[in-house]
Amino acid sequence: MATSTQPHHRLFPENIELNVGGKFYSTSVLTLTREPDSLLGRIFSGRQTVDKDGTGKYFIDRDGALFRYILDFLRTKRLHLPEDFCEIARLRNEAEFFEIQGLELQLDLYSRTRERAATIVNERFGYITLHIRSTYAFGRVGQADVNFRKLQRIVVCGRVSLCREVFGETLNENRDPNPEGNRYTNRFYLKHNYVEKAFMRLQDCDFQLVSSGGGESGSCTTDSIKSDEDKWDHFTIHVFLRR
Repeated sequence: MATSTQPHHRLFPENIELNVGGKFYSTSVLTLTREPDSLLGRIFSGRQTVDKDGTGKYFIDRDGALFRYILDFLRTKRLHLPEDFCEIARLRNEAEFFEIQGLELQLDLYSRTRERAATIVNERFGYITLHIRSTYAFGRVGQADVNFRKLQRIVVCGRVSLCREVFGETLNENRDPNPEGNRYTNRFYLKHNYVEKAFMRLQDCDFQLVSSGGGESGSCTTDSIKSDEDKWDHFTIHVFLRR
């Protein structure tokens, strides 16, 4: 440990050559002492010693690739990271090693901001599926209600929070005993039987129809004893996605 009290500009050249984990950097002694109480600040103010490599560069055995962000912070006092940066934990370890508290604080803030953003994206993204069972009403010829479509129920499947967001007060949750927001359910249904109204709600919340299918309802009665309505009993499935 050095004990000299001379100003650092007299102890070191203005331009410093560094070898950090095999990566070479050239910077100023002013940048390296920007945080006086940090490890770099102590080294390049003469309060702590550091070894040199075979070419005379000051050698620090740390992650050379991540050191660029350490230098960048010392130069600007701001954290600048690429959008796809995925080594936050490792960079924080480097900030702790070099004892740069300002960088540690900004990394913590950056991590919390990214987590909140990811949560918002995850909450918005998802699927909602409508299962619709219907048939046709039959009766004597001439009756006004003959041959119109009858919807028995519109069942809603998806993440609970998304279902509530889209359908709001029109959503019936009575059949699900544990409707926590982050879990998925296939037990909700709508309080009305208007398909167009359900579709409009989904469209207003930025959902798009991505798949549809249908078929017979699978009634267990034989054809000989089926009523006309049973014979026309069928279901349709519509899958909606919000990207």
